[in-house]
Amino acid sequence: MNLGAFSVSLAVKDIEASKLFYAKLGFTVFAGDQSQNWLILKNGDCVIGLFQGMFEKNILTFNPGWDGNAQKLDAFTDVRELQRQLKAQAIQLMSEADESTT
Repeated sequence: MNLGAFSVSLAVKDIEASKLFYAKLGFTVFAGDQSQNWLILKNGDCVIGLFQGMFEKNILTFNPGWDGNAQKLDAFTDVRELQRQLKAQAIQLMSEADESTT
């Protein structure tokens, strides 16, 4: 099962302090808008997102349709198909994608 590009989304209290901390570990800003309280950082193939005031907890993020550089893929497994595969394995979902959307 190909879940797509993986990253960890971190709920941070101070995005500037967090950005400076991860910069010391070799991460650089890849995308985002600090004025909107979110940044995507990369260090090689490792991707983390910093989100201030958007989430209560950290989140594991999978982006079907993107590669590790957030570029659209020509072919990928649709999230609704992933949902069907997970449900077929008796994995309970907290929320579900709308099967009627495209």
